[in-house]
Amino acid sequence: MAAYFTQFSCMFDVGTADNVTRALAIYEEQTAALDEDKYSEPGFAVEPDPDAGPGMLWISSDGHGEPEHVIAFALACAEAFHLQGRWGFTWALTCSKPRLDGFAGGAQLLDLGARKSLAWTDCDHWLVAMLDPDPDPDAGIALA
Repeated sequence: MAAYFTQFSCMFDVGTADNVTRALAIYEEQTAALDEDKYSEPGFAVEPDPDAGPGMLWISSDGHGEPEHVIAFALACAEAFHLQGRWGFTWALTCSKPRLDGFAGGAQLLDLGARKSLAWTDCDHWLVAMLDPDPDPDAGIALA
């Protein structure tokens, strides 16, 4: 049996050391809400990274990451701390054995100030669309 993984590692700047503490509380609140649904968990960890700067968080997957949960966390922090600018991350979809559906990835770009997604891409769906005899050049990319 093959094991499927979603993996990512990225930095997220929440501005100050005080915001780091508050961001960890937001993460815990979101984790508690997901724990109420016994089939859902965050799929990622958040750790302060003071070596990278006083307001820096390291976000990494546990192997079964959920990009949607990272997006929700980042937007909740953007709201709480009035963050501005663009932020994004990439992820890899991998498999423990060679499988036709086992390898892909994606990326997400957020506008923190507007609290919304600007664009995303999903490599697997993009490739399927590009292999179509009449391809849509924007397939796999969604602009909000």
